[in-house]
Amino acid sequence: MMQTVMNVLVAAAVAAGSQGAGVRPELEKIVVGNGATAALARVSGGDRTWSGAVGVRDIKRGGRPSPAGYFRIGSVTKTFVATVVLQLVDEGKVGLDDPIDRHLPGMVPDGERITVRELLDHTSHLYDYMSEPGYSTNRWRGEARFRSYQPRELLDVAFAKKLPDDRAWHYSNTNYVVLGLLVEKLTGRAYGEEVKRRILRPLGLRHTVVPGDRTGVPSPHAKGYEPMPHLVDATRMNPSLDWAAGEMISTTADLERFLSALLSGKLTSAASLRAMRTTVETGAGFGYGLGLQSYTLPCGKVWGHSGELIGYLTFAFRSDSGKSLVMSINPSTRNPSTEEVMGIAVKAFCGSAG
Repeated sequence: MMQTVMNVLVAAAVAAGSQGAGVRPELEKIVVGNGATAALARVSGGDRTWSGAVGVRDIKRGGRPSPAGYFRIGSVTKTFVATVVLQLVDEGKVGLDDPIDRHLPGMVPDGERITVRELLDHTSHLYDYMSEPGYSTNRWRGEARFRSYQPRELLDVAFAKKLPDDRAWHYSNTNYVVLGLLVEKLTGRAYGEEVKRRILRPLGLRHTVVPGDRTGVPSPHAKGYEPMPHLVDATRMNPSLDWAAGEMISTTADLERFLSALLSGKLTSAASLRAMRTTVETGAGFGYGLGLQSYTLPCGKVWGHSGELIGYLTFAFRSDSGKSLVMSINPSTRNPSTEEVMGIAVKAFCGSAG
């Protein structure tokens, strides 16, 4: 009986939270505390949706950021790529337990023992090329941020080093560069074209972009900054250094629609979705499946992905009850803390701080 009452109370709290209860004040606190110059959020549940924006669009010219603004989604790109790979699994073009060497012979060191599944869930033990100085788009790179990169260049950097044989889980952007090349080998088309053909067009995601070498962010958008120590404008950059691991641009509404379609089974078979939601322990506070992160909140699990690319932080999550939270934060002189971000998530999904 007590459990039933608690379930009702939690359901009521989540319903209240789905209208954005507490989200705007918490976002404003992050801005006031120099954790962000701007922040966008969209909270949905049932037939109710709240969206809003706080901060300034441009620290020199001012202006309010648009709740419908574009932003760089960073590693949320991985969820799109993983979805395409699972669709190819459904079509019989590749198996999750296929060694990558079967499809990309000779490309990956020890490729005969590294499977597609291990690339998707970051258990391949491939060295992350972004760990090398000058190869991370989470850091200021001066004029080098406009340079164009080819995927094979990134793999050359990655394969020049090996991780210690510690059998631990290691997040590696290298995995998704390999997966992007796998998509291209299996389909004969650019990975970005497959994302558009299989996901963006069918779902009507007209505000989601695979930019390639294009350096700008569509308007409207809030500018992204990096402390040097004074804030410098980091909005414009060539995201080819991220490629299939994190180059995409989107909006809160488009990411919400994508996650809703994916997690409700509209983009893959039921078997493939189960595989995506089968997680490994990371030791990082979340479980990792096939292109999906899972977090356990006081009122249950949420699924999705976070992303970071200089000037932009993205958090896109959905619960099995249909509630969702998508946030874009433009960091200021510091990044918002995990406690600040998770506090917003708990309020959005559970209706109260936890």
